[in-house]
Amino acid sequence: MSAQPYHLYVERTDATKNMARYYSMAITTTLFGEACLTRSWGRIGKRGQYMSHHFEREEEAVDLFLTLTRKKRARGYRPRVTTGP
Repeated sequence: MSAQPYHLYVERTDATKNMARYYSMAITTTLFGEACLTRSWGRIGKRGQYMSHHFEREEEAVDLFLTLTRKKRARGYRPRVTTGP
């Protein structure tokens, strides 16, 4: 498994449309040594949906991770904005 972690959490909000969505992804290793891309999405504050993809090679998981990241950025998802301490 790669030394570089693959984690993503982005949100898309629009008060005029009552929209408050999140999308998160992470690549991990299963007990059998396979790469696993785990995705979850839904309304902020709710449990949402969950999906896992299993791959024999980590490169395949990274390719899907980057493809989905580009699609979410194109749809307006951005990292969460936090205000001071």
